[in-house]
Amino acid sequence: MTDHPTPEIPPQNYAQAWADGGARPPLPLVGDEREILTAYLDHHRETLALKCAGLTAAQLSEHAVPPSALTLHGLVRHLAGVEQWWLHLQFAGADEPMIYYSDEDPDQDFEHLDGDPAEALAVWRARCERSREIVAAAPSLDATGVHRATGQPVALRRILVHLIAEYARHDGHADLLRERLDGATGF
Repeated sequence: MTDHPTPEIPPQNYAQAWADGGARPPLPLVGDEREILTAYLDHHRETLALKCAGLTAAQLSEHAVPPSALTLHGLVRHLAGVEQWWLHLQFAGADEPMIYYSDEDPDQDFEHLDGDPAEALAVWRARCERSREIVAAAPSLDATGVHRATGQPVALRRILVHLIAEYARHDGHADLLRERLDGATGF
């Protein structure tokens, strides 16, 4: 512990929020584990939506940070598949075909951008809503699904932490893409 007082930081020196603020409620400073984890996951989901808002279909599909092949459209498709894979298929045990994936073409989420980005956003939002329903119906964060790669149980708590990390990583990508597309910044 140090004897140095905590400096007062002027408001303009804090990280600046996205210009219009979007529909994101403030993150909770207190709450139980489920409240905190789901609030952070929803915050990251909405951050992705904000990074895509107000752009044309062409901009959403543009490779804005060469040589990277990432696009906002591809990130939306990828994260729709992530929602499905972790919560719908592995945790809830749904029996449904995977979106934006096949054994013959495993990277189609990022590589096939011939579809409509607005449709991809609608599919992603629907997957997020189904994921919220699955999490809300779980009796506890200790409830388990089956981790497909290992056949071992995987706890909902672990899945939520993984999804937060996945979204945080891709929100960072989305931030760079958006800044290159039109200069918009903020978290």
